[in-house]
Amino acid sequence: MKVAFYTLGCKVNQYESQALSELLRKNGYEIVQNKEKADIYIVNSCTVTASADQKTRQAVRHFKRANPDSIVVLTGCMPQAYPDSAKNLIEADIVTGNKSNVKILDMLDTYAKFGKRVVDISLHKKGDDFSGPPITSFDERTRAYIKIQDGCNRFCSYCIIPTSRGRVRSKPLDDLKKELEQVAKNGYSEVVLVGINLSSYGRDIDAQFPDAVKLACDTKGIKRVRLGSLEPDCLTNEVIEKLADLPKLCPQFHISLQSGCDNTLKAMNRHYTAEEYKAICDKLRSSFKDCTLTTDVMVGFAGESEEDFEESLRFVKEIGFEKVHVFPYSVRTGTKAEKMSGHLPKKVKDERCHIMLRETEKIRNQFFNSQIGKTVSVLFEGKTSAGFICGHTANYTPVKVKSLQELCAETRDVKIIGVGDDDFCLGELL
Repeated sequence: MKVAFYTLGCKVNQYESQALSELLRKNGYEIVQNKEKADIYIVNSCTVTASADQKTRQAVRHFKRANPDSIVVLTGCMPQAYPDSAKNLIEADIVTGNKSNVKILDMLDTYAKFGKRVVDISLHKKGDDFSGPPITSFDERTRAYIKIQDGCNRFCSYCIIPTSRGRVRSKPLDDLKKELEQVAKNGYSEVVLVGINLSSYGRDIDAQFPDAVKLACDTKGIKRVRLGSLEPDCLTNEVIEKLADLPKLCPQFHISLQSGCDNTLKAMNRHYTAEEYKAICDKLRSSFKDCTLTTDVMVGFAGESEEDFEESLRFVKEIGFEKVHVFPYSVRTGTKAEKMSGHLPKKVKDERCHIMLRETEKIRNQFFNSQIGKTVSVLFEGKTSAGFICGHTANYTPVKVKSLQELCAETRDVKIIGVGDDDFCLGELL
């Protein structure tokens, strides 16, 4: 039988889709693209925003409408956080959360045997162990995402993640070592360590976050190690100094900000001030050569005044992030922020998004122009427009060069000669 995946959301979801794909393939299923005709469509959902929920519903309905005789499976974070809403999505033949999706083979067998809808959503509980099968490769990618951590204990007032992902759980170092060695053996020279609250790794298994990063850097065959999104309050000076001793660690850090206004940070139940966040950025930039910093910024949080927004904008400009993901606040049912006063109209949130995006794009363009004339090492990942191949530098600067060579998964030296109009630096092979 043919199985197609449609994955929404973060790199952790992408890892879990890969793990499920390998599990199904080992048991005789053929994995195909989701644009192809398949017997089974698996929608791995995200629920961070209301928009993510909407995309999940649209995907499930689309696959069922276009393929009425196929089995549609809904899994991931949306059923985990909102089981009743997931059950009511009747176009899904099998509904399960991210905790139970490892039982997908049994669920498919049950559905095939009885022809009745299967709903199996087990809730996360305190004390759960890290679970899930490892991966051996990462389909159609030159770098492999490796999930080392799950869950979050932070309880930010706007966030449903502790419900959809449970509490902090860490992959044992012995298991991580085996997985890294297998991925390296299969030809992946770059890995990205990912988690829901990545820098909290180890708190439940008597280990520390740098231990996992060092293990990846020490793995034979792996040339580059990247990190997924990090929480700033976990990046102490001691942690940063340990990371700086690892030459294979790429000098690019995505550090979640959410707001540069202390009033808003406090309302969000974030565990740092803008000043503390800036100190972390300064430490990283002084500790890593060619360091780049990227972040997430939420605008229009409940109670955010015009002055609060302007303060956040000034702070973002002061830090000078190389890239910023800007998004409007959206209410998540079951969070503390849902019941807060001062929710803003969509028009105001959209206007603030536009302003923040406009200003952060100026900073990104300035960064791109500052790269002109530099010689950089680029890991190539594939083709873009006709005649161009693209890839990323160690600090994750996107670069494309005009070449007819097949360089996918190869690392080559490139001289930056210009800036394109499609979020790429232009380069020439040396």
